[in-house]
Amino acid sequence: MMEKDLFFDFDEELSEESQNIEECADSDDDQQEMFEHYRFDISSGQEPMRVDKYLSTHMEYTSRHRIQLAIKAEYIRVNDKIVKANYIIRPGDVVKFVMPYQRRGLEILPEDIPLNIVYEDDDLLVLNKEAGMVVHPGHGHFSGTLVNALAHHLGISQGPDADDERMGVLVHRIDKDTSGLLVVAKNDESQLDLAKQFFVHSIERRYVAIVWGNLKEDEGTITGNIGRDPNDRMRFRVFPEGDHGKHAVTHYRVLERFGYVTVVECRLETGRTHQIRVHFNWIGHPLFNDERYDGAEIRKGTIYAKYRQFIENCFRLLPRQALHAKTLGFVHPRTRKMVRFDSPLPDDMQALIDKWRKYSENMSQFLEEE
Repeated sequence: MMEKDLFFDFDEELSEESQNIEECADSDDDQQEMFEHYRFDISSGQEPMRVDKYLSTHMEYTSRHRIQLAIKAEYIRVNDKIVKANYIIRPGDVVKFVMPYQRRGLEILPEDIPLNIVYEDDDLLVLNKEAGMVVHPGHGHFSGTLVNALAHHLGISQGPDADDERMGVLVHRIDKDTSGLLVVAKNDESQLDLAKQFFVHSIERRYVAIVWGNLKEDEGTITGNIGRDPNDRMRFRVFPEGDHGKHAVTHYRVLERFGYVTVVECRLETGRTHQIRVHFNWIGHPLFNDERYDGAEIRKGTIYAKYRQFIENCFRLLPRQALHAKTLGFVHPRTRKMVRFDSPLPDDMQALIDKWRKYSENMSQFLEEE
């Protein structure tokens, strides 16, 4: 059981963005931005002291060992610079503890919810999340989440005064209506190590998506800054001039073509909010049945009623955006060996692909007969 970690006793007001966190969460967060959790302004009367010793005496319930782990993971900054444990603080220094995500107070209770765990050891577990499951509690979702299920599985919980909606175990997330693989840390060392790997983009993340239209190239790269849409706070958009938003890169390759839709594999170089969905919508190929990003209407095809009925049947078959987090690879925090996990497509996406494949074959046969 992980003890309460006062690294995260940071009193932060809920912002509009955090209240809508699950609505705006997507594959893997905005891992590049660091958020301040603690700040210490060193007073004029402070004697020179190692930074790890200073923090261990000023952060109640937090051991020096845990602080050293945070320093090793480069989460301790002095005057906004990364330092080592033997750094000597002096009057006027500003010491900050930062992490790649915000924290906020939330009570989390264990709930006996089945989990599809594909791997587990003493340090971490990898699970396959079903579409429709909210990752962690937030505005409008206070129970029935993945974190509630993990609390039960791991035998942990936290009270309403805690600041960590991820309960110290989640290092990334995927959207509610996206299925696929997630890694969960089971101790502090793993949590800090895995969070660092996401931060430096060394994690391998591959998704399978079904997008509208027939992509011109068999493979390519989409590059464009992503930021919140000023006209719709629930959406994100690309800022092609680079004057707003954050740098985002998505690599893709075509897996199968069906004329009016294309199956693609996407490899994330960065992990921006809604990145795959935003990037493909920007180039005119929104994800199939992605209601938020213009994919829940006919974008390509014919005007005939029979085709419209076919699309409506497809939407019912897959009542969500066609996106699955298929592959996850990372360096194991303890063994330091690269591990890689692969998840089969969920039944709804596979059924949709099979349906489009049959439709495409029938159309090809019809055209040949003509």
